[in-house]
Amino acid sequence: MSQILKLKRGSVAGGFMNKDILFVDVKSVRLDRVLTNLFLKMYANGAPLSPLGRKGKGDYDIESIEEILCKLEEEGKFKGVTDNSGAVEDWLRSSLLELVNRGNVVKEHVATLKPLHLLSWRLQNTKYCRDYRASDQLYLMLHSNPSVMAGLVSYLSKGWDKHSGNIVSSENLDVDTTGILYLTQQRKEKTGTRKEIESTPEPFLKEQAALFCDDIRRLLLYKDVLPRTVFIDYLRILCGFHLCLYTLKLVYLLPKMVAAGTRDITDDWSMVVDVTDNLDSPVAPYACSDMERTENGYGRYIRATYMIDYIQKRKGCNVDEALRILANDNNHSDGYYESDLNNIRDGLPKSSETEFDQEDLKEMLELFPEDDYFDKLIHILEKSNLGASQLRFTRDFVDSVSMKNTSSKLLADSRSRRHPRRGALGSKLLETLVQLLVIQDKPNGGFETRSLSIDELVEEIRNRYGLIINGLAEDRFAETGVEANEAFRINMEAFKDKLRQIGFYTDMSDAYILQKIRPRYKLES
Repeated sequence: MSQILKLKRGSVAGGFMNKDILFVDVKSVRLDRVLTNLFLKMYANGAPLSPLGRKGKGDYDIESIEEILCKLEEEGKFKGVTDNSGAVEDWLRSSLLELVNRGNVVKEHVATLKPLHLLSWRLQNTKYCRDYRASDQLYLMLHSNPSVMAGLVSYLSKGWDKHSGNIVSSENLDVDTTGILYLTQQRKEKTGTRKEIESTPEPFLKEQAALFCDDIRRLLLYKDVLPRTVFIDYLRILCGFHLCLYTLKLVYLLPKMVAAGTRDITDDWSMVVDVTDNLDSPVAPYACSDMERTENGYGRYIRATYMIDYIQKRKGCNVDEALRILANDNNHSDGYYESDLNNIRDGLPKSSETEFDQEDLKEMLELFPEDDYFDKLIHILEKSNLGASQLRFTRDFVDSVSMKNTSSKLLADSRSRRHPRRGALGSKLLETLVQLLVIQDKPNGGFETRSLSIDELVEEIRNRYGLIINGLAEDRFAETGVEANEAFRINMEAFKDKLRQIGFYTDMSDAYILQKIRPRYKLES
C-alpha cells in the first residue's frame, strides 16, 4: 500500500473542525492578526461585520496609507507628513502596521494595523489577515464572562466615542494609538457578509475559559499603570498562552472523555517546563517526555473528534449526548455508516498502480469485524489525507500560539532531531504571569498585590496552569533518583535567574524567608 487515500472535505459526514469542541480551523496563525479579528468581534458583539476595502482601488499599501495621513494633514489633524515622508514610512513600518513578508520587496503586503485600539481592524486587507477562527475561540471564552469582556472593550476603546463616532481628545493616549484612531475614524464597515457565531455557545472546557477570563480580569487591574503598548503585549501573550493551554488540554482530555462517555472527568493534565533556555539541560529529558506524550496524543485526539462529529451528524445531538452514545449506545452496524463506507469504496478504482484503490482499502480494513462500519469509517478518516493534514495543522497551530522559540515561548525546540519539542517558559511569558499572580482577592471583596516566595510562585504556576518547574513534589517523580533531583534543582536556579533578569527578584539576604518576589506596582482596592 504505497498510496494514501485521498478524500475531499465533505465527502463523508464526519468532519474535523467542530465548533462545539474547538472553534478553530487549526493552522499556523499570527497572534497580532488574531487580536485584530478579536477586536472586530468585540466591537460588533459577535454580529457579522467586516471592514470595507478601498473600493475600486485595490489593497491598502504604505503609499495609500500615507495619502490618508496627507489628507488628515490638510484637515489640520497632523503636521509634517508631507515634508517628512521618509520618517512617516519608518513610523508606519515600525509602530503601526502588521506586514506580511516584511522586508521582501516583491511579496510584502499590509495585513492590518497593529492591535493597539479596538478600531484597528477597520484598516486591513482581509485576505492577509486570516486567523482561521482563532479569534472566534477567544471571543467565546471572553463571552462567558460579560463583565470582563465589557472591561476589556472599555479599555481598548479609550479615546473614541462609539455613539458619536468622534475622537475624545481629552483622553491621554500615546502617539501610536492616536495615529491609529485618526487613520480608522473615517473608515466604514459592512454587515451581513460573515456568518454570525450561532447563539454564542459555551466553551467546551468551561474551567479553562474561566481561567482565561480571570487572567484578563487581573490584567485589567493594571490598566492605569501600564503603558498601553506593554498592556497590549501582555494581552497578546495571554491570548496565545491560553489558546495553547486550551488546545493541549483538549488533546489530552478529549479521548478520555470519549472513553468515559462524559466530559465530567478529572483534569489531571500537567507539563514539565524547562526554564534553563539550554536545549541540553538536565531537565530537558523530562520536558521532552511530557511533550512527546502530547505529540503521541494528537492521533487519539483527531480520532475522538471525528467520532464525536460523526455521531452529532448522525443523531443531530449536542456533544454531551454524543459522548454518552459513543460509550453506551452506538450501533456500529448502522446502515448510515455502511452507506458512507460504500460511497468511499465505490469512488475508488478497482485496481491501480498509481492511486489508492479498492484492494488497498480492503487491506486497510482487513482486521476490523465485517459489520463494524463505524470504526472502519473513523479509521479511514484518520489514515486519509484529511487525517494526515489535521495532524500537521494541529502541530502548526500549537507551535504558533505557544510562541515557540521566542521570548514569550511556552514551547521550544531546534532544527536538530536531538532537540525535540519541549515545554519551556520564556522571560516575557514569565513576566506576564508574575504580574498576574502577585494579585490576590481579598476575602471581603477587592484585591491587593502581595509578595511571594519562590516556592509559592512555583506552586501557584503549577496549581493554576499545570506547568511544573520543580517536579520533586509530584507523585509521578516520587520514585526518581539523584538525576531527577539535580535536574529540578538546576531548573529552579534557572528560574531564579530568569526572575532576576526581569526585575522581580533580588537576593537581599541569605535568609530564605526574606527572598521574595515583590510586585512591580502596588495595587489595592
